[in-house]
Amino acid sequence: MNRSTNRIAIIASLAALSVATNYALVGLPNVKAMDFLVFIGGVCFGPFAGVLIGILSWAIYGVLNPYGFVFQVWLATMLFETIYGLVGGVVGMNLVAVNFDGKPVRMSFFYGVLGCILTLIYDSVLNVVYALVFGVPILAALVLGAPFQVLHAVSNSLIFASCSIPLIRIIKRIGGG
Repeated sequence: MNRSTNRIAIIASLAALSVATNYALVGLPNVKAMDFLVFIGGVCFGPFAGVLIGILSWAIYGVLNPYGFVFQVWLATMLFETIYGLVGGVVGMNLVAVNFDGKPVRMSFFYGVLGCILTLIYDSVLNVVYALVFGVPILAALVLGAPFQVLHAVSNSLIFASCSIPLIRIIKRIGGG
């Protein structure tokens, strides 16, 4: 398989895995691998690929969402999921961010903190969108959404910190990125 075909196959696999893991983890609210996989797609293949993985993932999962479908919320999640791929792509363009020799603990910590920050931004924006769509006071939506936001931020921090380096290495080994 040539390099571009390999890259396309990996990008499509990341999008498919993103959707599949969301269904697999549906019983654990706000614990998901989607954000991480979108981010890693950006790190390994650039911002455009990361954004594309985010859009494709939510385009599919959002329409067939077991929690229900609301067009405005679906559109917002699809749009704002791209923050993970975009930032991942910017991080990936910095060679220091993907060269782990001699500093894997520091890089794992960096990825964990970055996952937390991105998740807090993502969830805050979506809580505001939810409030506007359903006519709930924004402060109430932020307060009531806080426990889910904390769970999402902590789980993403752990996933980003523990899985980024191994998955980036695997993707690079099989010829992606």
